[in-house]
Amino acid sequence: MTERHVETISKRGQWVSRVPGESEHSRSYASQDEAVAAGRALAEELGIPHRVHDTEATGVVTDEQSDAEADAARDELLPDTTDEQDRPLDNPSG
Repeated sequence: MTERHVETISKRGQWVSRVPGESEHSRSYASQDEAVAAGRALAEELGIPHRVHDTEATGVVTDEQSDAEADAARDELLPDTTDEQDRPLDNPSG
């Protein structure tokens, strides 16, 4: 069995301090420093170790879709606004 611990990780452009498997102990932070300090405090409060998984943050919050998936999802949600000859349609949203 894995030892209970607090971990601070970069996740999709945000920093997260969490206890794996315990969602009530999961918080997101804008900076690594803020997340590490909060993780350290939580670990001390719970009496368990704190681990920091050091990765370089990009500063961009992302989802886990590829560019092609994001384009397809966007195209699926937006109605066509022009016809085949790039002329505007009359009120395409109804």
